[in-house]
Amino acid sequence: MRHQKSINHLGRTSTHRKAMLSNMASSLIKHKRISTTIAKAKALRGYVEPLITRAKIDSTHSRRVVFSYLQDKEAVTELFRDISVKVADRPGGYVRILKTGFRLGDNADMCIIELVDYNENLLTVKDSAAKKATRRRKPAAKKATEGTEKVVAEKAPKAEAKAEEVVEEAVETPVEEETKDNEAETK
Repeated sequence: MRHQKSINHLGRTSTHRKAMLSNMASSLIKHKRISTTIAKAKALRGYVEPLITRAKIDSTHSRRVVFSYLQDKEAVTELFRDISVKVADRPGGYVRILKTGFRLGDNADMCIIELVDYNENLLTVKDSAAKKATRRRKPAAKKATEGTEKVVAEKAPKAEAKAEEVVEEAVETPVEEETKDNEAETK
């Protein structure tokens, strides 16, 4: 029985599985999106996300640790130069798995695994959808705000008139004191 055995062996030996995940991670980093089965994608997510987190700190030690997993210089430089800068403020969840259906030959569940910040089509679709979304209550809310604007506009002239009275009183007071001082000097 395999109770408490959390790793998916994917029907491969340990060395074959490590080599396969390393190659898939390198391909994902280079191409930003690959197509595979759901089981492999879930295993790859657990393999590549710690590497991306490690790449946020650009040091010699981090580069050597990542290279020991990937065994590909181009993928390591791409990861540290471009990807780590783009995901620097993201706290995790660097890859997305999108199901695409079933493979024709053996009916396996297929998916696309991609880096989250590199899907330009999805990012533009979300932005346009956010702009188009409206609520039915906005016109009523707009009418309510228009009413408050009128009330504020009516109160504003009264406040300005009070401010003018205060300014006039402040101007008159020093003049009266000066005239009293002048009269005292003449006496």
